[in-house]
Amino acid sequence: MNEPILQVKTLKTSFHNKNKQTTVVDGIDFEIGSNEVVALVGESGCGKSMTSLSIMQLLPRSGTISGGEIRFRGRNLLQLSKGEMSRIRGRQISMIFQEPMTSLNPVLTIGLQMSEAVVRHLNVKKPEANAIVDEWLRRVGFPEPARTRKQFPHQLSGGMRQRVMLAMAMSCKPDLLIADEPTTALDVTIQAQVLDLIRQLLKETGMSVLFITHDLGVVAEMANRVIVMYAGQIVETADVRSLFTSPLHPYTKGLLQSTPRMQGKIEKLVPIPGMVPPAGTFIAGCRFADRCPIATAECRQSLPELRVIGPGHSVRCIKA
Repeated sequence: MNEPILQVKTLKTSFHNKNKQTTVVDGIDFEIGSNEVVALVGESGCGKSMTSLSIMQLLPRSGTISGGEIRFRGRNLLQLSKGEMSRIRGRQISMIFQEPMTSLNPVLTIGLQMSEAVVRHLNVKKPEANAIVDEWLRRVGFPEPARTRKQFPHQLSGGMRQRVMLAMAMSCKPDLLIADEPTTALDVTIQAQVLDLIRQLLKETGMSVLFITHDLGVVAEMANRVIVMYAGQIVETADVRSLFTSPLHPYTKGLLQSTPRMQGKIEKLVPIPGMVPPAGTFIAGCRFADRCPIATAECRQSLPELRVIGPGHSVRCIKA
């Protein structure tokens, strides 16, 4: 991997409710290199979105980062003041949020919402900001950007709103883009268009991307490396080819077996039994043991370490 732009070290994120502390991200480590696309995958509730919000320091009021480091270009973001982090957020690190329907302010025009970040981070006047906004709206597929700029979010479809979110995230040319389920609420046709657009912008800008998704088809198209999360921990990391051809963790294998494939003949999907354990549930051993088809008594006794199996390939399983 080339020089890392982002380094997450033993990150732990918790939520506090009265006298109870619930850990939702439990000591994860990963890096993203320059001009690299890393996919973070797993079921709902495994900690993917909380990881991204921890990096952006946009956790809900009851959430805190209780341990670890988040280094961006060598600087520990957790040691920065709110003002310093505000200058990085949106300028050097941008994020596309999970729900395009609710991420835009319904009472402000598209142009006002987009130009606010441009004026603030690029230190330009309003006319120049509007020109930048029009350029990015055009690049994401709006043929009449000046007209779109005057519209409100409710006047746009879900796919159009997601394009606006992408244009907003890209308008200040960030070094790192965090895309949290950017195609979840979209139909298949619009999803393909948005992914093509992100790929095109990657080639043009050379930025790095943390792509958060549960769709392994998207992972195969977009990513260089894959991080698989389960119950707040990383259970496997590998380059995308190795993960699809030689998955090692039973959870990764389960995700692949439960994904539809278009290969001529119809294959029966094999669902993963059970559910992700609720955040904060104490589990002495492997957190996947109760759903794992090959788990033994040894798996339930102590938590396995994330160990290196091969070049760039690590797994948290004693059976691997």
